[in-house]
Formats: sequence, structure tokens, C-alpha cells
Amino acid sequence: MNFTEWRHSRPFWGSVIAIISGSLILWVPLNLFLSAFLPGSIAVVGLLFGGLIIVLGLLSLFFPQSAKVLGIIIMFLSVLSVIGALGGLFIGTILGLIGGAALLAWRPIEWKDDRHPASQPRETAKAG
Repeated sequence: MNFTEWRHSRPFWGSVIAIISGSLILWVPLNLFLSAFLPGSIAVVGLLFGGLIIVLGLLSLFFPQSAKVLGIIIMFLSVLSVIGALGGLFIGTILGLIGGAALLAWRPIEWKDDRHPASQPRETAKAG
């Protein structure tokens, strides 16, 4: 299996967009690192949500059969990240919504390999 076949067998672009979204959401609280762990600070929530979105994006790459559930959770966490991390300056929230929607809409496609003639459909079965 080459990279193109691997990429078509899973929600590749939705996962990549979700990982970028999580990185942007994680970037804001990391820059506020000194104040993130003060008592009463909600920047820790941004660290948690950004990290979770990255992990869920990676999980959707390796478990494509659960892409719909992971897409819904990514969209939910992206919206909630506005509270603790300003949604990655709102760009992370928008990318999280796009990545989650792409994961939600993903469907597996049948991959036809043109290199091996045995894998092509046969039309001669009903010809006679």
C-alpha cells in the first residue's frame, strides 16, 4: 500500500485540519504559560482542549471507522476552546469546525488498483 492508497482509505484532510486547529488552540495558553497555572486561571482549559483536539485528530487517522464520533467531539471542543484559549485567536475554532465537519462527512471509497488486471471487475460473466 503506497501513500496515496493509505490517504484515500482514511479521513486524511479532516484529520490534518483538526491537528492544525488543536495546535493553534494550544499555542495561546502556551504563550501564557506563567499565568496558566495560577489558581483561578482558565487557561488550563485551553491546554486541555488543544491537546485533546490534537489527540482526537491523530486517532481519526488511525481509526477511520470512528471518524464521525471524533468529528463531533472535535467540533464541540473547538467551540468550547473560546473560553480558555480564545479559540486559538478564533482561527483554531474555525479550523476545528471545518476539520470536524470534514471528518463527519467522510465516507470510505473503493480503491481500484489499475496495476493488477485481476482486481478489475469482469464483464464476461453474463456475456454468454
